[in-house]
Amino acid sequence: MRTINQKLFCGLFIFFGLSLNCLAQESAAFPLWDKIPGAIKNETYKEEPRLDKDGKRTGIRKVVEPTLMPFLVSNNATNNPAVIICPGGGYAVLSIDKEGINIAKWFNSIGVSAFVLKYRLPSDDIMENKTIGPLQDAQEAIRLVRRNAAKWNLDASKIGIMGFSAGGHLASTASTHYLDKIYESNDNISARPDYSMLIYPVISMENGITHNGSKESLLGKNASADLIAKYSNEKEVNEQTPPTFLVHATDDHAVPVENSINYYLALKKSNVLAEMHLYQNGGHGFGLGTKGTHTDWTTACKSWLIANKIIIEKPTYLFTYFKGNGEDGLHLAYSADGYQWTSLKKDTSFLTPEVGKDKLMRDPCVIKGGDGLFHMVWTVSWTDKGIGYASSKDMIHWSKQEFIPVMTHEKGARNTWAPEITYDEKSKEYMIYWATTIEGKFLETQSTEEKGYNHRIYYTTTKDFKKFSKTKLLYEPGFNVIDSSILKQGDNYVMYLKDETKVPVQKNLKIATSKKLTGPYTQASAPITGNYWAEGPTAIQIDGKWTVYFDKYRDHKYGAVQQTENGGWQDISDKISFPAGTRHGTVIKVDTEIIENLHKQ
Repeated sequence: MRTINQKLFCGLFIFFGLSLNCLAQESAAFPLWDKIPGAIKNETYKEEPRLDKDGKRTGIRKVVEPTLMPFLVSNNATNNPAVIICPGGGYAVLSIDKEGINIAKWFNSIGVSAFVLKYRLPSDDIMENKTIGPLQDAQEAIRLVRRNAAKWNLDASKIGIMGFSAGGHLASTASTHYLDKIYESNDNISARPDYSMLIYPVISMENGITHNGSKESLLGKNASADLIAKYSNEKEVNEQTPPTFLVHATDDHAVPVENSINYYLALKKSNVLAEMHLYQNGGHGFGLGTKGTHTDWTTACKSWLIANKIIIEKPTYLFTYFKGNGEDGLHLAYSADGYQWTSLKKDTSFLTPEVGKDKLMRDPCVIKGGDGLFHMVWTVSWTDKGIGYASSKDMIHWSKQEFIPVMTHEKGARNTWAPEITYDEKSKEYMIYWATTIEGKFLETQSTEEKGYNHRIYYTTTKDFKKFSKTKLLYEPGFNVIDSSILKQGDNYVMYLKDETKVPVQKNLKIATSKKLTGPYTQASAPITGNYWAEGPTAIQIDGKWTVYFDKYRDHKYGAVQQTENGGWQDISDKISFPAGTRHGTVIKVDTEIIENLHKQ
């Protein structure tokens, strides 16, 4: 049952089990009908498997009793979307594993419940009218799933259908012939799918474009012109045809790509929402795909489902951090809920530091910019006058690391620590800011207890990370300040910062605000953290509440506070869990695809 890309499936299940909590609850298949309409009893006609040379099942022939095999997601939701999957096989066999069960598991990984339909294959031996037999099964499958939507925690308005090859013909028939009264239904539940996904589908029965095996199996050798036209589904499209996602390979020599093209054009003409992906290679029957350009179709399908609001993508959180002294570089952890964090790549480095006096990668701050890239800055040394910078499309492949000399103009600058980036949507600029001690400045707050360190926050702006504005002072709160992190919250910019004062001891986190990213910022608030030393704040909204993570560096563990309804702060450190040894990091939201790809590293 896991013949296609088993390693990928296992990785997806591990990730989604932890992050989306929607692993499949696979149940045994159950009969579709109490009494099969139009059935002819035939004791000699029995279902049989199709086996390969090693005795492994590759399909099912001679289906007598149609069934549904449910794969229900388990995520505590009561309104999950669902899809009925019609495997292909030329209406002569069902590739129920490759184009059924494996596909259902993939749907579960993105939060969609799935039902694999083992439909009757057209046969005069067991059907009064073999042409409508498969469609009877598809219509009843849609009605049955919709009828039991509440029982299975489904949204009755999000019941779709998917078909592969000849199963694509059945799915497109269900999408265009849903008003055909081909059996007596006991209720008025609609048989119209809410959306359809057709993968290298047979659509037409017309000569020169159809798949002859499918045509002959369904319509017989001597089908009339009217019957051929009726089941050439590109001719049956109208404004009520459901939104459709199409996939085909140009080099498909079994089912010509024109099947999908003509159906797409018919949808377009009728103003039906449609998306089509034609791949250079892949041939026919590639299922989830193993190599070639066509392997991207599931990513495109998921994006289409999100764009059409069939699935609502849940936020996934990524945490960038360092360990030890930052010698080995960038570490990453992920979380689905913002509370329980799991390291990636067995907590080893994703990027080794290469620039700066000490070649460290401390305090890695990552944001996703207006250009769609991830931009990262970090502390390269305890005593250098610049910071490190690199960018990436996927958090895996990074640009050449650069050293940005933001404080070399200051002779008395002792350091550049804990740099961060914030993007200004209005000006389309990035502001990079950090903490520096400049000898001889702000003497009124200098303390021998801190080895002469007396930081203030400085900044520069850039549009392209090539040209930078002149470094300026960003924040002078009247005390030794470090580790600032700025986020846009409503109409204000909120700066989370560390009061580094040791005499009298502070070592806590505070807040300042401004109407502009570049300030001026207000006086610092009262502490939002408790009776412990905290540094490295990073904030994000979790369940609608602003949550600030920080390094309880004397306790060698991570902590968090969360804003309450009255604007106060509640310590929730006992509710979070981070990988051991996590140091000063940044939290961001990312697409689940980013996490999936990081899992493969």
